[in-house]
Amino acid sequence: MEWYNVGKIVNTHGIRGEVRVISQTDFPEERYTVGQQLGLFKQGEKKPLLLTIASSRSHKNFILLSFEGYPNINDVESFRDGILKVNEKQLEDDKLQDNEFYYHEIVGCTVYDQDGKEIGQVKGIFETAANDVWTVKGIDGKDHYIPVVDEFIKEIDIDAKKIVIEVIEGLLS
Repeated sequence: MEWYNVGKIVNTHGIRGEVRVISQTDFPEERYTVGQQLGLFKQGEKKPLLLTIASSRSHKNFILLSFEGYPNINDVESFRDGILKVNEKQLEDDKLQDNEFYYHEIVGCTVYDQDGKEIGQVKGIFETAANDVWTVKGIDGKDHYIPVVDEFIKEIDIDAKKIVIEVIEGLLS
């Protein structure tokens, strides 16, 4: 079974078993709903620990979660640095619009300019208040940050793992 990242636990919060999560999903309202099941992948472990969300709330730039059966800080301290994932069956219920993609479909794609020159490979995505931004590891070894807006993104071919962008002055410097 395939598993897909939806967040990373970066710390505990308070003494009542809450953890701080950096969200890595476009569907936080669905992924972090009370009753939703997530797989926790701890460092060095192959099998997930299945967790059911008991509470969920936003706090600053984090999502604070607690899990059924883990009521205090001592229960969740070992979760730190773990990755929260959903399985492929949970993705089947999502209804993506045209030109919408999962993060895992974009990460790993090769980015080209409109002349076909390779720029690099998408290695990560982060959210801003305005739009998502792709972190592209350039063939020059530098990280480039591409705003995900229609003005720059010209073509996305998930099957070919290829993205074509319009490069304007200053975008890759």
